[in-house]
Amino acid sequence: MKSILKKIGIALLVVLVVIQFFKPTKNIAASPSANHISKAYTVPVEVESILSKACYDCHSNNTVYPWYSNIQPVAWWLNDHVKDGKKHLNFDEFTTYRIAKQNHKLEEVTGEVKEGEMPLSSYTIVHGNAKLSDSEKEILYKWVETVRDSIKAKYPADSLILPKKKK
Repeated sequence: MKSILKKIGIALLVVLVVIQFFKPTKNIAASPSANHISKAYTVPVEVESILSKACYDCHSNNTVYPWYSNIQPVAWWLNDHVKDGKKHLNFDEFTTYRIAKQNHKLEEVTGEVKEGEMPLSSYTIVHGNAKLSDSEKEILYKWVETVRDSIKAKYPADSLILPKKKK
């Protein structure tokens, strides 16, 4: 029995070493995005600070990676989180969204934060500074409403309605 466990242990160690050579591409842009939300809407310094500490690692084209992101399979797991986060909202590509989608994504920002869904608890466990205080949440909510109000003032109401998804 000891021999079998030893062989299994060695096999697992070999697999662990081998997978270290298969690393995902990191989410690091070469230059600032021309499509960042700040190119279309005013992002005050305090809001930028909130977005930087609690959102951008998963919702932008620039992730600040911790040391353990170089260890497999953790890097794959982080890569999946970042890809999923960018699929839902990417602040660096925000101005490429249709106006209705921009409006809706901002609405979702408020909803996700109010419901405690964002930032993810799995993220805030390691990044304690990403936890938002009540005052930071209020700053974020007010900014989102200001931006949404400016969108509503600039565009007709029917352009703010997302088309229904085809099944």
